[in-house]
Amino acid sequence: MGGGRIAIYPGSFDPVTNGHVDVVRRAARLFDELVVAIGRNITKEPIFSEEERLAQLSAVCAGIPGVRIASYSGLLASEVRRLGALAVVRGLRAVSDFEWEFQMALMNRELDPRCETIFLMPSPEYSFVSSTMIRDIARLHGDVSPFVPPVIAEALRKKYA
Repeated sequence: MGGGRIAIYPGSFDPVTNGHVDVVRRAARLFDELVVAIGRNITKEPIFSEEERLAQLSAVCAGIPGVRIASYSGLLASEVRRLGALAVVRGLRAVSDFEWEFQMALMNRELDPRCETIFLMPSPEYSFVSSTMIRDIARLHGDVSPFVPPVIAEALRKKYA
C-alpha cells in the first residue's frame, strides 16, 4: 500500500470490539489506506501485549481492503506527519466521549495544523460497547461474544480462565 489518501485510526484496542471493527470497515471505505494503529500509552496497563493486539487486529481486519495494522509511540500528531496521513479517525459512542475527543482533536491540530480529525458515530448496536466494559464482563466470566469478534472472545476466555 502507500500513496493516496491515508488516515490513521489510533487506539489501545484492548480488546478489539465489534464497535472498533465497525469503525474500521466504515472508515476504510473513505480513504485509500487506513492505518489502524496501536498507540503505546505508558499510563495504561493493557491486558493483552502489543504483539497480541497487533495479531488480533490483523485477524479481525483481514479481508477489509486498504487496511494496514501498525503501532506507534509518541505523539499522534507526529505519527500523522510520518505517515503523510490527512486525517485521524475517531469513534464517538456517546456525548460523554465528545469532550475528551474534541480536546484531543484541537490539540493535535495545534501541534500540526494539517491534522484533521474525522469523527464516526457507531452503528446503534455498538453505541454502548467499550473495551473497559468488555474487560469487566470477561474478568467476571460473562459472555462477551455478542460484543467482540470470535477470536477476541476466545482470547478473553483464555486470559481469564
